[in-house]
Amino acid sequence: MSAKRTYTFAFDCPDRVGIITRTAGLFASHGGWVEEASQFSDEESNRFFSRMVVRAETLPFDIEVLKRKVEPLAQEMSMNWRLVDSDQLKRVVLMCSKGSHCMTDLLDRWKTGDLVCDIACVISNHEDLRSLVEWYGIPFEYVPVDKDNKAAGFAKTEQLIDEYRADCIVLARYMQILPQNLCEKYRHKVINIHHSFLPSFIGAKPYHQASRRGVKLIGATCHYVTEDLDEGPIIEQDVARVSHEQSVDDLVRLGKDVEKTVLARGLRNHLEDRVLVYGNKTIVF
Repeated sequence: MSAKRTYTFAFDCPDRVGIITRTAGLFASHGGWVEEASQFSDEESNRFFSRMVVRAETLPFDIEVLKRKVEPLAQEMSMNWRLVDSDQLKRVVLMCSKGSHCMTDLLDRWKTGDLVCDIACVISNHEDLRSLVEWYGIPFEYVPVDKDNKAAGFAKTEQLIDEYRADCIVLARYMQILPQNLCEKYRHKVINIHHSFLPSFIGAKPYHQASRRGVKLIGATCHYVTEDLDEGPIIEQDVARVSHEQSVDDLVRLGKDVEKTVLARGLRNHLEDRVLVYGNKTIVF
């Protein structure tokens, strides 16, 4: 539960005069206190993007009534929109394989309240992290993925995601490629992390490849998963500077630090409804 209940209104629409006036005016006309507002006009697409946060206690009705009051304006302005109650925590399903650095970081941030969500379960194609996950009191679901029959494993994975009523799925170093049907079903709900060497250093041992090339920057990219591998809309990125003096082990260590930080920032942006997607581009407020 958040300390102060708010409603977050995030939307995009064709750009025009008066969008902010009309939208903020709708809240103000009912006594709504807009405590945060961000907006961006994209000249290339001629679209307007915005995120507003309203104090819930300043409105005389609940969010369902507010949605009905927003609907006429949203239709008039052809908005893609969502209105979210901060007291309705998003249910997150984490997925992992054997690597623990991203998973451990997310679980610790959740435990300490740094990530405000409900972690419904962890799904893994290996048993390695079971004891870690269960220490946090979170259900651990082992779903092996047979290389000769991956469809069965992913069918079970989909069933579990539905049973746990996931609002968001996070691939915390889950080393399997999701099938197209899952990517489409959970569009803009599956978050992945990968080293930003791609596509330069694809395949096995990317840090070894990068070391041989003498890279000066290593980094990580957090993005939404699409059917096009590692090409989904980017949520967050960061880099760390390296030099010729650092070994492959140094690159791996630094890379893991960047990966877990970028994934946590990207997930927080998603949980706080700060990400708006248009095409393959994101606006992050």
